[in-house]
Amino acid sequence: MKKFSVVFYVSAAIVGMLVLLGIAVPERLEAFTASMQGAISNYFGWYYLIIVSLFVFVCLYLFVSPIGRIKLGKQEDKPEFSRPTWLAMLFSAGMGIGLVFWGTAEPISHYAVSSPTGTEGTDQGIIDSMRFTFFHWGIHAWAIYGIVALVLAYFTFRKGEKGLISATLKPILGRHADGVPGKMIDIIAVIATVVGVATTLGFGAVQINGGLSYLFGTPSNFAMQAVIIGVVTILFMISALTGLSKGIKILSNTNMILAFILFGAMFILGPTLFTLNLFTDTLGRYMQNIVTMSFRISPLNEESRSWINGWTIFYWAWWIAWAPFVGIFIARISKGRTIREFVASVLLVPSLIGFIWFSVFGGSALNLEHNGTAVISNLATEESLFGVLANFPFGLTLSILAMVLIGTFFITSADSGTYVLGMMTTNGSQNPDRIVKITWGVLLSLTSLALLYSGGLQALQNTMIIAALPFSLIMGLMTISLIKALRQEVLEPASRKEFVKKEKKAYSA
Repeated sequence: MKKFSVVFYVSAAIVGMLVLLGIAVPERLEAFTASMQGAISNYFGWYYLIIVSLFVFVCLYLFVSPIGRIKLGKQEDKPEFSRPTWLAMLFSAGMGIGLVFWGTAEPISHYAVSSPTGTEGTDQGIIDSMRFTFFHWGIHAWAIYGIVALVLAYFTFRKGEKGLISATLKPILGRHADGVPGKMIDIIAVIATVVGVATTLGFGAVQINGGLSYLFGTPSNFAMQAVIIGVVTILFMISALTGLSKGIKILSNTNMILAFILFGAMFILGPTLFTLNLFTDTLGRYMQNIVTMSFRISPLNEESRSWINGWTIFYWAWWIAWAPFVGIFIARISKGRTIREFVASVLLVPSLIGFIWFSVFGGSALNLEHNGTAVISNLATEESLFGVLANFPFGLTLSILAMVLIGTFFITSADSGTYVLGMMTTNGSQNPDRIVKITWGVLLSLTSLALLYSGGLQALQNTMIIAALPFSLIMGLMTISLIKALRQEVLEPASRKEFVKKEKKAYSA
């Protein structure tokens, strides 16, 4: 118990209160989160667009600047992992329940249900649906993760600070980073992480339930989702207690294999040529329109603005809520990399993987609906993947494989989440006590259940947007802190020329 911190007790108490409210007064919780979500989306939508775009700009600046030669660690440090292994681990971080859940559901929704440009069911609708899907899962998402990971890696490995969010703000807060303000910042980061991971677990439970309902006619309701979460909780707790090197490593390798099999099968059995053409065309349109999409808020079109609130603002909030979790993971595996290599790899590699994934699964769904072969858009969001797979050879086998993949992603996310939350609430300990991990594992599952019980998928999305707002402010401070620390480091040598020469020589050695 000596490793417990005030951050653990306060954040656990806040999460516990959220769970109790979800159970005791679900209607009021749903109404409150819906009201808060609406207000944040309407009044702060512009803010989300601007701050996320600033994260992208900062990442690009660090890439082209001489500062990019600085290592995330001491200048003599070598990377812990080989480049192929490191990139594979970034791929693993980029994959998850989200890609499987939205792989078919998002493109088909943009095409047939509600188009970002009001062109449902047309050829242009297909182009627009994929372009905005790439936008939501591309460079902006990974800039959010990348900023948090970069700041944590720099201050942890180069400056020797603890792996805490508050420790990265010492250039701004000074000694207060170790005091009450620092503790409050860490608590906000923990709450954002809990909501982010719990939301993803909720999506996983709903989609497993949707698959079982679509294939075998099982009930699709909260009771079934509670059973699924209960079973998976037992499994990921067993994994979490085996240790990071064993449990997560085995599950991550399993995820990679299953995802590759499902992807390969869909690529071969699906409309391969259409997929390749769609990927190529969409990639070009995405790059051509990225600036316009980044700041699109539609102040004069209420319907378009509603779409942006429901999709773009939701996604930016989701990535921000997940940023502490994913950021800590990426930071841990990136010691010894230069800032330039880090930025290029983190922004581009996972984005391209996501683009390819959506082109295969989303492209298959669009092809089926556009040609009149099947009406995927009539299915529930959580059933759309299984509806697509059913139209191809070995559909049942692939559907079962997809459910197993969702389950392993479910376990991996929760397993990693318990470790990261344990670390964040035990003063940065690299080996949190088992009781801490068990506590967070139970609270994660209960939070997912409470949110599903109080309002289903909509309650998950509402709570995500609310939790992300305060942490986005912290991310802004982290970015300023990083720039301030880097400028101080650059200005230490007698001249900028001397700095560049020194860093280039050390990097080449």
